[in-house]
Amino acid sequence: MELVRPGPEHLAGYCAALSRGWSPNTTRPEAAQEQLQAIAADAAGFLTTLHDPEALGPRVTLPDGSQVERLPGVVRWMWAPEDAESADGSFCGSINLRWPKDHGPLPPHVLGHLGYTVVPWKQRRGHATRALALMLPLARSFGLREVQLTTDADNAPSQRVITANGGALMEAFTLPAAFGGTPALRFRIAL
Repeated sequence: MELVRPGPEHLAGYCAALSRGWSPNTTRPEAAQEQLQAIAADAAGFLTTLHDPEALGPRVTLPDGSQVERLPGVVRWMWAPEDAESADGSFCGSINLRWPKDHGPLPPHVLGHLGYTVVPWKQRRGHATRALALMLPLARSFGLREVQLTTDADNAPSQRVITANGGALMEAFTLPAAFGGTPALRFRIAL
C-alpha cells in the first residue's frame, strides 16, 4: 500500500467507495454524498480542496452542522496496486493531516492532527498502520514537531495503529458534545 496525492486518475476508485456507503469523515457519514455531489459538479475543484496547505478552501462543517475556518491540511489516499481488480480499483482509504497556521495548539473543534479511515472491505490488512507511518515524514516536512491523534476509548484497532507508530497515551477524556460526548483517548507521536 502506498499513499497517493488524490488526482483525476484516482477518482473512479474513490467514487466507487463513496457509492458503497463508506465516508472519509468518521463523524459525518453524510459527507460521502456531499463529496459525490462536489465531484459531479467540479471534480478538479474538489481535488484542489484535498491539498490545501495554505487553508484557502471553504469552511469546514462540524458534526453538529456548525462551520469553522479551515486549517491548513492535506489528504492522501491509500492505494494498494495488488487490489487493482476489485470493484473500487485500488482505493483502500483516506488519511488527512491538518495543523494550525502558527503550529500552536489545535483549536478545540479539531481532535487531532491526523485522521484516517479504511474502507470496511479492506480492513485488517495493515493499511492504516502503514498510512500513518508514511504520513509522519510529511507532517515533519510541514514543520510539525509532534502530532496528536484521538480515538474512541473502545477502538482497540485504531489504538494499535497509533502505538505501532510510536504513539504515547496523553490522556483519556470525553469528546465534546458536537462529536458525541463519548469517552476518547488522545495520543502523541513525537516527530
